[in-house]
This record gives sequence, C-alpha cells and structure tokens, in this order.
Amino acid sequence: MSRDHFNLDGRVALVAGASRGIGEAIARRLAEYGAHVLVTSRRIDGCQAVVDAIRAAGGKADALACHIGDLEQIERTYQEIDARHGRLDILVNNAAANPYYGHILDTPVSAFEKTVEVNLRGYFYMSVEAAKRMRAQGGGSIVNVSSANALTPGDKQAVYSMTKAAILNMTQAFANECGQFNIRCNALVPGVTKTKFAQALHDDESFLGPARARTPLNRSAEPEEMAGAVLYLVSDAASYTTGTYITVDGGYLA
Repeated sequence: MSRDHFNLDGRVALVAGASRGIGEAIARRLAEYGAHVLVTSRRIDGCQAVVDAIRAAGGKADALACHIGDLEQIERTYQEIDARHGRLDILVNNAAANPYYGHILDTPVSAFEKTVEVNLRGYFYMSVEAAKRMRAQGGGSIVNVSSANALTPGDKQAVYSMTKAAILNMTQAFANECGQFNIRCNALVPGVTKTKFAQALHDDESFLGPARARTPLNRSAEPEEMAGAVLYLVSDAASYTTGTYITVDGGYLA
C-alpha cells in the first residue's frame, strides 16, 4: 500500500478538543498528510498555538473556538465552516469531560450532567451536523475517540466510562444509518495516555501502578501514538472500514 492511500490533500478536517493532548497530535498528523485542519476547543488561544505549529511545519489549519457542550456553539461552528470552506470531509470527536474522579456513590449530579452533556450529547450533535454536510457532498469520515473504559469501567470513573461505552454504540448507529451516503463512522479506543486531561490518573499511584502492571508494554501511551490509527480510519486506506473501533492500549484489554 502506497502513501497515496493516506493522502488527505484537498480534504477539510474538523478536530474537536485539539488544543492539546490526543486531539493536538491528531490535528498535526492529519495536516502532515495534507488535510486543511480546523482546530477547535473551548479556548481559542490554545487552538491558535496548535495552528501556528501546523503552519510553521508547512501545513494548513485554522482555529475555531467551540464548546461542544453548547449546542448554539456547535451550530455557529458549522456555519463558519460552511462560509469558509463549503464542505467537511472529516470529523474527529475528541473533546471530552471528566469532572469527577471518585466513588460512584458520591457522584454529584452536576458532574453527571456535564459529562453526559459533552461526551455523549456533544459527540452526537457534532456528528449529526457533520454527517448532514457529508451526505450532501457524497461522503466523508467520522472518528469518535472513546476509551478503554468503554470496555472495562475505570475505577472512580463510572459516568465517564458509561459515556465512553455509549460512544461505541453511537458509532455503530451512525455507521449503520449513514453508510448509504458513503459516510464511514469508526472509533478509537485509547488506553491510559499521558495528557493533562488524564493527570488525575497519573497522580494516583493506586490506579497507575496496577494499570501499568496489567499493560504488556508496561507504560502509558504518548498522545502521538494515537494519531496513526486515526489517520488510517479517515483515509482511503480504510475505505471498507466502518462501524468498528481500533484499540490502542498497549495490550491493556488483552
């Protein structure tokens, strides 16, 4: 298989939650392979820093502020994409919330609502708006970033784990109903990754020690190690891949 199968020249890619961590790594990789990347997160300054780095490396990118927990912001973001580009070929849903790390019985209602609002409702409506545009233009690719917690709930992460499990089901639902429009929908299932988002896990040796011991590669992942799987899923190399997920967890689930 040649590099041409991974060529994203001329494609417009929206990466949500791309101001740092896994999202930033994905945005950089897609730009490296030719996509014009729209870098989004809640804060424009973090997005702009990623855009500046992509442009400095010779890539194409723009920054857009979008909190996917806010439906009005999602609508405005897609209106801006329509005005600037008139199309969207790739959506990567990576923005996430996990405001509570503690025992399931002590879960605050506010934390439950925020987690569902971002991780599930946000992913859903980001996908709906992207798929409407992909349907009109004849196809596209959506990748939802889930978690190994979707398949085995993380200790002290009950609601987060529940939403990540729902994302896998949602991925299959979009694949089933949108395949007729040449829209593919898949998911990435990362293991424990060294990001600011996962800092609470890395600060908790009672979690990290057993997790590392259970992982055959005996370490946490770097954000860049997630980007290759997403590049595959959004590229022509994966033209017959839909409704499934790729696990990148160092063997944790094995």
